[in-house]
Amino acid sequence: MTFETSVPFRAGGEGYASFRIPAVVTTASGTVLAFCEGRVGSQADSGHIDIVLKRSTDGGRTWGPLQAVGRNGTDLAGNPAPVVLGTGRVLLVQVRNAAAATEDAIRRGTVSAADGRRVWVQHSDDDGLTWSAPREITGQVKRPAWRWYATTPGHALRLAGEHEGRTGRVVVPANHSLPPAGASVADNGTEGKYNGGHCLLSDDDGETWRIGYVDDNTDGYVNVNETTAAELPDGTLYFNTRNDSPSPGNRADAHSSDGGESLTKPFRPQASLTGPVVEGCVLQLRDPDVLLFSGPADPGFRALMTVRRSTDGGTTWRPVHTVDGLPAAYSDLVRVDAETVGLLYETGDFGPYETLTFRRVPVTCLTGATDE
Repeated sequence: MTFETSVPFRAGGEGYASFRIPAVVTTASGTVLAFCEGRVGSQADSGHIDIVLKRSTDGGRTWGPLQAVGRNGTDLAGNPAPVVLGTGRVLLVQVRNAAAATEDAIRRGTVSAADGRRVWVQHSDDDGLTWSAPREITGQVKRPAWRWYATTPGHALRLAGEHEGRTGRVVVPANHSLPPAGASVADNGTEGKYNGGHCLLSDDDGETWRIGYVDDNTDGYVNVNETTAAELPDGTLYFNTRNDSPSPGNRADAHSSDGGESLTKPFRPQASLTGPVVEGCVLQLRDPDVLLFSGPADPGFRALMTVRRSTDGGTTWRPVHTVDGLPAAYSDLVRVDAETVGLLYETGDFGPYETLTFRRVPVTCLTGATDE
């Protein structure tokens, strides 16, 4: 089977040293919007970083010019979390902080609130051609004690079911870090056990926001980090997270039966998803009903990008499409059209951050209707 691929972003091009942290959605009119962080000076997670976008009107085969849609001067705007509303509007949730504020410093609590992680939202009503000015929502979605803060990475969700008397709830998976408990001299807040998870909720198309579930557990067994989510056919939300603590495997998952307000149980290890410590993405297909996960499958290295599927709501997984054996890291999945799923992922010949590549994968390849 032949798979079409394109390269919307290549490190060192178009004014940016590196492109990282992919997120992708398909608009109501079928335009594919590929977002990522454009890192100006280096590959580092701090510094001058813009949220950049490329549009495709032919299903990801070719791409238009680069647009810097989220700019914070020479500081950082990152972790794009786009979602398409029922009106066709595209919301873009993101985080911002001072260029010099590294994750280590923020987690240690040595960065001021003004320079630390803050949360913003903006929107487009013309398929990503133009964007509103960003609006800050930090006070609605971040608790004062939280230090590090990140949305997703990857796409956010608009739910099909009814919540609070309305359909179309927006859910943005997120994570944060806690300060060390008590007066411990051994801990400084950078330890993995201080990671926690939560989600952002909006029932009015992004006008107002609040915090949904919060999963904080400092026992060092499962500590939630970068999180992705999907709405299962019965309306249950499935959350899957990177786990930086030494429990079985490097991933954990949880379910919510109330639209993200709470979790049925806290996150627990998901050892059937073998891979390194890295971000991953889930996507629920509705025709047919299959849950997909994308991420590297090598247990010790960021390599071997693989799509896996679950037919039991995320309880068990098996591989259905291995891209290749090359280095690979972060990814996002999108339904391009009835026949195609798109995979936007970090990869390269000699390192995982050389390109952001878009791969068109036939739905039949992922659902078992045909072999690769």
